[in-house]
Amino acid sequence: MANLSAIMTVMQNAARKASRNLLRDFNEVEHLQVSRKGPADFVSRADRKAEEVIVENLQRDRPGYSFLLEEGGSIEGSDKTHRFIVDPLDGTTNYLHGIPHFAISIALEREIDGNPKEIVAGLVYNPITDEMFFAEKGKGAFVNDGTRGGGDRRLRPSQRDVFQDSLFSTGIPFLGRPGHAKFLKELHQVMGHSAGVRRMGAASLDLAWTAAGRYDGFWERGLAPWDIAAGVLIAQEAGCIVESLSGGNVIETGDIVCSNADLIEILKAKLG
Repeated sequence: MANLSAIMTVMQNAARKASRNLLRDFNEVEHLQVSRKGPADFVSRADRKAEEVIVENLQRDRPGYSFLLEEGGSIEGSDKTHRFIVDPLDGTTNYLHGIPHFAISIALEREIDGNPKEIVAGLVYNPITDEMFFAEKGKGAFVNDGTRGGGDRRLRPSQRDVFQDSLFSTGIPFLGRPGHAKFLKELHQVMGHSAGVRRMGAASLDLAWTAAGRYDGFWERGLAPWDIAAGVLIAQEAGCIVESLSGGNVIETGDIVCSNADLIEILKAKLG
């Protein structure tokens, strides 16, 4: 059983409250009022409402903290050392097509004594399965099975060490974004030498599932901080190795590769 800190309790409560509207509207998905945000990238009324609920609840408990939001951009708080990074609906396209695979992602970034900012707490919540994946820096990673009554279980990555037996996850560049040719080359290299590749459409859950050992590895390019901030910490605290495919800070570059210690170098080599 994980010993939840005050801030993790606040974050989980905010995610669960936001999920209520998401679940209600998901059951009536054909009635959602949507607006076009870009090719293959829709923003829904449910998305915006979930973000509002999350911000409202987090601000009430941590009124000075800043925010980086997928929909609302940046909110500068009086406390410049703490910032929440929020994706209220990772997997928006799935959601709007009635596909039950999406998540709420909340991370807390902290700067201490002028040192580089780091993610110190993160959660990825799947409202459909009621699975709450979460981690705090130095405390390990866990999943709460919610309605299944499993309590908090510690996450561990897959122990597979043979690439051809391993299952990987990735994301496909959206219409209108560069990188399709490079992606197809990478996909060919991994698919041709592994047990398979899955594309589920929610990077935060891809990372959480890799942390849980469901996938043996994950890679994707061009992701935003809110897509991966929480998932990166969860994967690292579970024992996965997470790196940037383009060098530098993975949350800043958005080019991510994640796997266990036995497979990470092989996967990186396949990705060129």
